Parts: sequence; C-alpha cells; structure tokens
Amino acid sequence: MENSTQGSNLRSENSVTYESPYPIFAMAVSSFAAAHHGLRRRSVAVGSFLEEYKNRVEILSFEEDTVTLKTNPGLAFDHPYPPTKLMFHPNPTASMKSADLLVSSGDYLRLWEVREASIEPVSTLNNSKTSEYCAPLTSFDWNEVEPRRIGTSSIDTTCTIWDIEKGVVETQLIAHDKEVYDIAWGEAGVFSSVSADGSVRIFDLRDKEHSTIIYGVREPPTRHPIAQAGLEQARFKVHGDNINGQ
Repeated sequence: MENSTQGSNLRSENSVTYESPYPIFAMAVSSFAAAHHGLRRRSVAVGSFLEEYKNRVEILSFEEDTVTLKTNPGLAFDHPYPPTKLMFHPNPTASMKSADLLVSSGDYLRLWEVREASIEPVSTLNNSKTSEYCAPLTSFDWNEVEPRRIGTSSIDTTCTIWDIEKGVVETQLIAHDKEVYDIAWGEAGVFSSVSADGSVRIFDLRDKEHSTIIYGVREPPTRHPIAQAGLEQARFKVHGDNINGQ
C-alpha cells in the first residue's frame, strides 16, 4: 500500500484537513503533556479500514508555523487488520525520555514506541489460550489514574484488564451475554462496558463477582445494540441509534 504524500493542504480559518489515500476508521490525538515534556510535538494517529489483512497506521505531526498536518515515512507502519481503536499514552511524563507510547487494538492489543522519526513495536498482548484463534478486540481504554492498566472489550463477551508494564492479564470478566462493543474507565478500579445485549454495566475490580446494570432493555434489541459508552464518576453517556442517557 502506498503511503500518503504531502499531508494536509486543505484548511479553513478554524480547521485543518488531512486527505488520506484510504478510508480511515480509528484516530487518536497525543496528550498535551507529551508536548509539554518535550517528548513529541502534538500528533494525530490515523488507522485505515481496508477489508484485507494489511492495513496502515500513520502518525501526523501538527506544524504550528504552517498550520498543517505533516506526514513522515518513518512514522507509518503496516497493521494487521483494521485497528479498531488507537490511543496515545494518556499521561506521559519526562521519565519516558524521548518516546511516546501508542496502543492499537484489532486481533491483539499492540504497544508501539513513537519516536521523533521512527516507530518500534514494544509488545503484543494476547490472552488467547490457543494460537489458532483469537477473539477480535472491539475497543479498549487506557486508565488515566493508573496508566499501567488498559481494559479491552471483545466479541467473545469478555472484558480483560491488562497490566501493560508486566505484560500480564490482571483479570478477565465475562461482562455481557453478547459481544462487548466498548469499555471506559471511570476511576482507578471502576469501568463501564456496553454490549449487543442492550445493557450498560459498571464493574468494580474490588468486587469482581458482581456488576451494576445502569441501563438495559427487557429484550435484546434486534436493530440498535449499544455501541459506545463513556464513564466519568457519577456521569455516564450512552451512544446509539435513538439511545441516549446522561
């Protein structure tokens, strides 16, 4: 697959447009703290959506002088299958030296080290007990309070909490009756998830045997399963066709 050429040239007074050579599904914006600590200038990661094994992720650098998004051949890499989500480290510090971290989900959870002019794979996290099959990951969320934790959601009805510093699973929960579409942290040990079964559930890692259903339907929806959720302490948001809560 050919890399894009000049980045973004289309802009208006209040926006900058990047034209990609392929359909884009996933996107992430680097933390302001990364630029503050001198790790990298503000960046945008974009991931392709192609119905084939070989997909593409690019890191676009925001150029303040020219108000453009600039591509760099060294800051792009092939990705197995379309990435379902991308995230930069939510709270990078000066201790991370000259690199930022990017995480992608798809077949597995993958960590990448983003340097000034290159990207290197750090680790691939897979909790499958067999090498022949892995349940695709629909999404993940990075815990801002405890950045060593990342929670993933999967089509196999589970949510998995990873300790990415050790590269091990902290816990795995059967979270729903059907595919889990999204996961979001609320605080250090509390997260929410949404599913094709039509429910929003909150889990507290201090009590893994129970969950709180804060939204649900009597019968699983046939047309409009809930696809995305966000949890912020006492607030929650649910997004789907004709479904909203706050």
